[in-house]
Amino acid sequence: MFAKAFRVKSNTAIKGSDRRKLRADVTTAFPTLGTDQVSELVPGKEELNIVKLYAYKGDAVTVYVSGGNPILFELEKNLYPTVYTLWSYPDLLPTFTTWPLVLEKLVGGADLMLPGLVMPPAGLPQVQKGDLCAISLVGNRAPVAIGVAAMSTAEMLTSGLKGRGFSVLHTYQDHLWRSGNKSSPPSIAPLALDSADLSEEKGSVQVDSTLQGDMRHMILEGEEENGEAHQACEEKSLSEAPEDTSTGGLNQDSTDSKTLQEQMDELLQQCFLHALKCRVKKLSKFLQQMQQEQIIQVKELSKGVESIVAVDWKHPRITSFVIPEPSPTSQTIQEGSREQPYHPPDIKPLYCVPASMTLLFQESGHKKGSFLEGSEVRTIIINYAKKNDLVDADNKNLVKLDPILCDCILEKNEQHTVMKLPWDSLLTRCLEKLQPAYQVTFPGQEPIVKKGKICPIDITLAQRASNKKVTVVRNLEAYGLDPYSVAAILQQRCQASTTVTSAPGAKDSLQVQIQGNQVHHLGWLLLGEHPL
Repeated sequence: MFAKAFRVKSNTAIKGSDRRKLRADVTTAFPTLGTDQVSELVPGKEELNIVKLYAYKGDAVTVYVSGGNPILFELEKNLYPTVYTLWSYPDLLPTFTTWPLVLEKLVGGADLMLPGLVMPPAGLPQVQKGDLCAISLVGNRAPVAIGVAAMSTAEMLTSGLKGRGFSVLHTYQDHLWRSGNKSSPPSIAPLALDSADLSEEKGSVQVDSTLQGDMRHMILEGEEENGEAHQACEEKSLSEAPEDTSTGGLNQDSTDSKTLQEQMDELLQQCFLHALKCRVKKLSKFLQQMQQEQIIQVKELSKGVESIVAVDWKHPRITSFVIPEPSPTSQTIQEGSREQPYHPPDIKPLYCVPASMTLLFQESGHKKGSFLEGSEVRTIIINYAKKNDLVDADNKNLVKLDPILCDCILEKNEQHTVMKLPWDSLLTRCLEKLQPAYQVTFPGQEPIVKKGKICPIDITLAQRASNKKVTVVRNLEAYGLDPYSVAAILQQRCQASTTVTSAPGAKDSLQVQIQGNQVHHLGWLLLGEHPL
């Protein structure tokens, strides 16, 4: 929602009655907050401003600003906390965890797909469809985004963690965050693992550099076979633990070594279970720990070489683990040999002056074939009427029609009977007599102006002679979408054959045909990944 710059309508200090109402709304929206916490969030005497703005898609949003930072925003009578507020109250919302690499996609306006979630040892938080949730990064519990759950936790697990998980509303580093002091997320240690998981008391594994190297080698080899290397633990995740909390790195503070160990233990187990379902290799002493938990059996088959001889595939830790998949939000449409993320064009309706309207517009410097916006047409007509003293003296809402206006906007049977018209009728008739046109502007390119109306993307479900259904998509090129790239993505997504052919009756236009009823997948592609 705030991925692009917004437009501020007003910025005023809050009134006493509005302050009291806001406190009541906060108490209702977030019942876990105590009275003192509500008073702290919405202070009684400190400066608090109400900012009314329009998001880049036109949504009207009310933002509450305290101490220079946006703390809450209201959309369609629903109240939401900002990341600044969540950093002070990290347990305010149920929190889901994702990988640091996903944050860039969320900041860019993408929703969080379920394959991008990290499954914690204790399982996912229990939520229902439509619940407000927070999103954090591996190794740091400070939320970096908020979103609305697209399905319940039960539905997420039933789907195998596939599909759209959360509609993201606001993120760290977006324009709403930039309106504050632009501070980075604090380092908040993950919650301690429960007694069923590895702990220091049960002899948790000390992650030395040798073990980390073995783990990386196994993970990356297993991931290359499954096409998921970028989604699993990258080398940086296990070996460097960067200090920059803004990238979701693990805290390296020497005074918090115990927390670091717990973080590394949890991350190492996550990688182990992931790799175990992909490819099994020797891991030395970490495997001994897994053997103590009765997940695997390890034996020294030859001197100095330990091997896994059995795996308990029915072990709860294995059966409950779901392998993460690459998030569809990271896919891009390919053009040539380079990958270029798709950005929708800006489409603006225009009007073209026909020969029959030339006399009306020539006084303003326009001629046949000139392109005008609706607001320009309105200004020209108003100026023409005033300049030629056509506004009715007795009723300012009426305009007298001179010969030029009569010829341009009246029908033949009206030219001797209609002498005056109201302003709105005059302007409507004028727009109807002009020829439709449109302007398409792609990011970084010059505007393209064409006559006629832009054709929407046409999706047709057809049935062939063999009674097999096919989905046909046309007019992709008008929106800057390459039919061949769209066909390749749909082929992979739908697991169905696709073909690209010339569109019947359309010159230099292509259509994509996908086997089966793929309207749902097309909706995912066009409305989710490539919003038009």
